Amino acid sequence: METRAGDPGAFAHFDMNRVNSPAFVVDEARLRANLSVLADIRDRAGIKVLAAMKAFSMWRVASIVGEYLDGVCTSGLWEARLAQQSYKGEIATYCAGYKAEDLPEICAISDHVIFNSPNQLARFRPILAQQSGDFDIGLRINPLHREGEVEKYDPCALGSRLGFPVDQVTAEHLEGVTGLHFHTLCEQDFEPLQRTWNALYPTIAPWLAVNGGPIRWLNFGGGHHITRADYQRDDLVAFLQAVKAQTGCELYLEPGEAVALDAGILIGTVLDAHTNGIPVAIVDISATCHMPDVIEAPYRPAMLGEREEGEAVRLGGPSCLAGDVIGDYRLPVPCEPGQRFAFLDQAHYSMVKTTTFNGVPLPSIWLWNSADDSLECVKHFSWETFRDRLS
Repeated sequence: METRAGDPGAFAHFDMNRVNSPAFVVDEARLRANLSVLADIRDRAGIKVLAAMKAFSMWRVASIVGEYLDGVCTSGLWEARLAQQSYKGEIATYCAGYKAEDLPEICAISDHVIFNSPNQLARFRPILAQQSGDFDIGLRINPLHREGEVEKYDPCALGSRLGFPVDQVTAEHLEGVTGLHFHTLCEQDFEPLQRTWNALYPTIAPWLAVNGGPIRWLNFGGGHHITRADYQRDDLVAFLQAVKAQTGCELYLEPGEAVALDAGILIGTVLDAHTNGIPVAIVDISATCHMPDVIEAPYRPAMLGEREEGEAVRLGGPSCLAGDVIGDYRLPVPCEPGQRFAFLDQAHYSMVKTTTFNGVPLPSIWLWNSADDSLECVKHFSWETFRDRLS
């Protein structure tokens, strides 16, 4: 996968020796700038915007998120609990597969409980009927319109488990359902959303409350790269205004990556270097443990200050996994033990996906404010973190 993120912003001037290594550093000023863009879209379009915790769950900045957005969306009981404890506003919970024992608490916490299929909803109706919480029910649908760059990450690909095929939805399936959710984009511009809606609307129009149906809200999910400088924001606002008038529904967006886009870096250190046909360096950042999307997507993260010319060095992590390779880079510093470097745009997804496989230490988490240069160590992980995940 290719990403158009990687703007160094104020990190171009950050002294990497101010923190330990490896370390995530999040810029509060850039985070606020992203949130301001999202709030502006919300206000101009007259919709609601929820931050997707699956992408960025740094609850130290929950109060900042709450200054700008309408709430958060969660992916199950544990994220919902964190949302209840730390975040303000609405909580929308969607899970591909709920467990019966989790549902009562999820319903008590959430404003919207979204199911992945009518079958699951029907099976849990007796449990839902016993809940006294003030929540409504949504259904995730698969628009059957593909816009994904990579098939395995496309929720509309053949055999996708995410969302119920819209051409199979019946009136019986929508009994008790007041909202529809679809999430079909990944780091994309406005046009794919417009095309998806054009393909979807004729099917769902009869289900809308304005046409006598039960549906009063629509959630367009995430994957919208709204805070990227070249995103077509005015087109998005005009589209949302038109859809709101067309449907009479309350509209939601659930940006995740857009909240923390280019707001964080991952700092590492060269540990060793040698040559095996090509220059090779061992670093204290692990693709496997700290940046799994590098392997899973795969993609090549941008490096702060990478040189345009010169010999590339293959960077690999300290784990024993042969595939723990980040990529080939022209380092901005000498390839020598002790030299610091950083990967850009690592606040989202990387931070929430870290593991301690092979006993590799987790990166610490720091909050920096490029506006006043304040710096705070939010979290440092000790050996006990590794020990306590095992038994």
